[in-house]
Amino acid sequence: MKQPLGHSEDSRAVQAVPPDLAVLLARGVCRALTDHGLATLTEFTLGSGRRVDVIGLDRGGQVTIVEVKSSLEDFRSDRKWPEYLDFCDRFFFAVPEDFPREVLPVDCGLMAADPYGAVILRDSPDFRLNAARRRAQCLRFGLAAAERLGRLTDPR
Repeated sequence: MKQPLGHSEDSRAVQAVPPDLAVLLARGVCRALTDHGLATLTEFTLGSGRRVDVIGLDRGGQVTIVEVKSSLEDFRSDRKWPEYLDFCDRFFFAVPEDFPREVLPVDCGLMAADPYGAVILRDSPDFRLNAARRRAQCLRFGLAAAERLGRLTDPR
């Protein structure tokens, strides 16, 4: 006899896979940036082809990039983040409360994040984008946002 979708022969429901901690932290970062007036996107591809965890854009065109690190191993295995500095005005690491913060570079911003929000522990220095790259970033951001919205309304 066929079982209903989501049930096995012994009638146990299939358990959903819990979201990755980094995804939950990115959600909290997006909430915090939105509360500060920024529009946000996750998993955004820069002009270099590198993908950042969170990017935010304010009404003045200032670009903020946040690199989410869910564990010390995650931080130690990623050496791409210095390349992101050329694509933003502000750069932050976002980490969970129990992350060993002393290993993070002091010349970058720092946020403590959880699935529901984030707080700035150390502000970012001003990396100041040049005008041409700012224009390109804003255009890329707008196109990515429009494409994502289009996929929601017409997933084809």
